[in-house]
Amino acid sequence: MDLLRFSTAGSVDDGKSTLIGRLLYDTKSLFEDQLQAVEDASRRRGEGYVNLALVTDGLRAEREQNITIDVAYRYFATPRRKFIIADTPGHVQYTRNMVTGASTAELAIILIDARTGVLTQSKRHAFIASLLGIPHIMVAVNKMDLVGWSEDAFEDIQAEYGAFAERLGVDDLKFIPVSALLGDNVVTKSSNMPWYDGGTLLHHLEHVNVGAHRNLVDFRFPVQYVMRAGPHHRAYAGRVASGSIRPGEEILVLPSGRKTRVRSVDSHAGPVLEGVAGDSIALATEDELDISRGDMIVRPLNLPSVDQELDAIVCWTSEEPMREGTRYWLRHTTREVRAFVSRVVYRIDVDTLHREEVDGFGLNDIGRVHLTAAHPVFFDEYALNRETGSFILIDPHTNNTVAAGMIRGAVRREQDLPSVPSGDPDARPRSPDVVWESWNITLQEREARSGHLAVVLWFTGLPGSGKSTVARALERRLFGLRCQTMLLDGDQVRHGLNGDLGFSPEDRSENIRRVGEVAALFFRQGCITLCTFVSPFRVDRDRARAVIPEGRFLEVFVDTPLEECERRDPKGLYARARKGEVGHMTGISSPYEPPDDPEIRVQTVGRDVDEIVDEIVEALRGRGVLPA
Repeated sequence: MDLLRFSTAGSVDDGKSTLIGRLLYDTKSLFEDQLQAVEDASRRRGEGYVNLALVTDGLRAEREQNITIDVAYRYFATPRRKFIIADTPGHVQYTRNMVTGASTAELAIILIDARTGVLTQSKRHAFIASLLGIPHIMVAVNKMDLVGWSEDAFEDIQAEYGAFAERLGVDDLKFIPVSALLGDNVVTKSSNMPWYDGGTLLHHLEHVNVGAHRNLVDFRFPVQYVMRAGPHHRAYAGRVASGSIRPGEEILVLPSGRKTRVRSVDSHAGPVLEGVAGDSIALATEDELDISRGDMIVRPLNLPSVDQELDAIVCWTSEEPMREGTRYWLRHTTREVRAFVSRVVYRIDVDTLHREEVDGFGLNDIGRVHLTAAHPVFFDEYALNRETGSFILIDPHTNNTVAAGMIRGAVRREQDLPSVPSGDPDARPRSPDVVWESWNITLQEREARSGHLAVVLWFTGLPGSGKSTVARALERRLFGLRCQTMLLDGDQVRHGLNGDLGFSPEDRSENIRRVGEVAALFFRQGCITLCTFVSPFRVDRDRARAVIPEGRFLEVFVDTPLEECERRDPKGLYARARKGEVGHMTGISSPYEPPDDPEIRVQTVGRDVDEIVDEIVEALRGRGVLPA
């Protein structure tokens, strides 16, 4: 049987602990002595029923205050699957506990009280779940018995929370009406809500796709321990963080860069044909190399990023405030290096999702920082690999964990970044001795004649995300509405205009700079200009935005997961990149920086192109680009 780790979260008194108690009780996962202890505790409290919340609220303070403080882990199984539950606290005071409990979860159950509806805390929990990259979120609308099993109450919560979750880019969101106290729709289908035709909470837990977030492609093996494998050989023990390895495969050791081949892969039960993500194994190599704890073994044609300056999101878990320049131990996989916070970029207000400029973090704060390490770190972006994209910071004086972090990528140094141009023509690059001439026909005249506003729609996303497919269908729809349009596609501009450019980071930046200038010309002609480019770096997209008047550049993020893009692989580039035949492949050997706050975000998985086009057209009408 496979294993599903899931967490629960909700505001105080939403019924998290009761839900878990009901789940354990109805699946007959409680021992008699556990049930007896709960019954005795309920009797002492003067309650006229068995309070199943006491199954997980084990701390004395929790039982006295009727709240969850610590993270409680419970285990149970059904004939179909094994489960590990992390019951996390909902109060803002214990945000760090929620982050800890949910950090390894593949699914999050967020409870909402049907009487009170969507609260600030409810949004906070969805934000943290999305931040941690939890692929599946289930919203359990609890206490339906207290609102008369009202379908309207359920649908109002579903509409409001669904709209908020869209801003977070949540891919899999399910809503289930339940009564944890009475057991309706928890394990058994409810007869009190005939209007709900979906499955029960347990049914969804048993059938949700497990392992979808695991990186099974990029082989990463942090060395944990070196041991003798015979009189003349050593073996290197550890847990496979991602990907897989077989005997005979060529490997490379970081940081030395030395290459060799795998002689054998051994587990606790003896030699195996393959070690896969999550396996604890020992690798013996054909050559004797100097390898020690903290090194990482990878494939030569599939390397992680290596850098000393990290751009990361952190949750501060210490009561001692964080300040720039303070030194910590950075523990990443099995590697531990000295590091300090070189810059506090911003703090995130998890209630509003707004960014705030601060000079440090306090307990439970979440935000973005730049870290500088004393030695290189071998990492992948957290969005691509949770194992090699996460870390903790440790206070060297107290040995306390002060922060949990998720790596966004390497810090792009100022000398590596092209400057963002000004909208002023004289401030942009120009040939010598050339004087700016104003436009012959104004933009307002062109828009009056065409009957719509001119905008630049900049489609960005991973290769294979569906940018060109959606943009082509959208242009055809706009053309049918008698709009002035122009579509600039990456493959087209590299025939001629940008045919002299390659795919290095510098050439990619120049490619986008040129396209941005061309898009600005079509914009001045009054066109709705559609640009479909991977454009992986934010600074390059900001350059393109800067030459267009404010409000007329709309970033369209085609938000498709890497595994789906790689499954589609319309041009075969991902397969070639995995073989090392394509260099600088975005998402594989070159990073992609997703938009922080795109004007339009669309998901393509499981959706029809016409449905996506309808969504964008309505967004354009809502912004006044198209007439209502």
